[in-house]
Amino acid sequence: MEHKRLLSIDALRGFDMMFIMGFAAIVKATCQLFPGGEDSWLFHQMLHADWNGLFHHDTIFPLFLFISGMTFPFSMAARRERGASGRRIFWHTVLRGLILCLLGLVYNKIFKLEPTFRIPSVLARIGLAWMFAAWIYMACGWKWRAGIAAFILIGYNLLLLIPAPDAAGAGSLSLEGNIVGYVDRCLMPNHLLQRGLFDPEGLLSTLPAIVTAMLGQFTGEFVKDSGKSRKTLWMLLAAVVLVGAGLVWSLWFPLNKKLWTSTFVLVVGGFSVALFALFYWLIDVRGWKKWTPFFTVIGMNSITIYMLQRIVPFKDITAFFFGGAARLMPEAWGAWLLSVAYFAISWLLLWFLYRKKIFLKV
Repeated sequence: MEHKRLLSIDALRGFDMMFIMGFAAIVKATCQLFPGGEDSWLFHQMLHADWNGLFHHDTIFPLFLFISGMTFPFSMAARRERGASGRRIFWHTVLRGLILCLLGLVYNKIFKLEPTFRIPSVLARIGLAWMFAAWIYMACGWKWRAGIAAFILIGYNLLLLIPAPDAAGAGSLSLEGNIVGYVDRCLMPNHLLQRGLFDPEGLLSTLPAIVTAMLGQFTGEFVKDSGKSRKTLWMLLAAVVLVGAGLVWSLWFPLNKKLWTSTFVLVVGGFSVALFALFYWLIDVRGWKKWTPFFTVIGMNSITIYMLQRIVPFKDITAFFFGGAARLMPEAWGAWLLSVAYFAISWLLLWFLYRKKIFLKV
């Protein structure tokens, strides 16, 4: 039994977080070195879709949640081997979920004590979706879990056919007229990202996010428990099925990250499975591991760098060391230098923590 977590999981998490840590800014700055770069396909992949649609940058958050789900079958098996009871594992999931919610409030600057601080957060979405998915995993076999996932996705689609009662005339899938925003406006109108209107990490859209974590669990469980033959092929086949089903369904229920629509879950879930299959084949099947430390340094401290970038003035540090050189260069090249330096400083900090075996584990 492969109860030890796979290197490919941490490498993939590092690859995913690399874009948040500043690599997306490097790509955009590189595009801007060329005429019309801001209008290029690659530049737009580093942006979020305004509403409906899907760019690469929209896949980063759900991929991270997917990977979080992947680790649970491994961690639960390891805890059981150490003699942990089901009750103890359950309370561990509760504690982890709550800690991530609290870190989300810290990220949202709760210590500024402003009366309209934002309550929903990326970390709270990860904590809650992962926690509920973990409970389902502990309570049900894979057939029941598959049924629950389908029920959530179909039910969420039907729920979003209901227009918001406070937005007469607006479509049920529009920014103003969706029921997701209405629930948040009723419960916490002054604590949303778009105050009084909408939050992309609101309460109701946490439901389909649970399925994103569950897809990760299915993948982790498959890799952990099945034989070694043709795992990559089966995962790629599953990815094709998920993406195909999501694209067909999107003809009626659009891809939308901010609503975390069911079609978004399937398409990005398929993308996540395919990307993990690639990393798994390269690292764990072929044994090509020399290139992985660059990513694992990030992946082993992903929450750390996410929080530090909110707290530590990395831009000021970058400007302190490289601002002078950037001013001597053409504007576009100066911006490129600063973006590369920002990423390098962040990575070197994580490398230092990695070498000292300092990890923030939640």
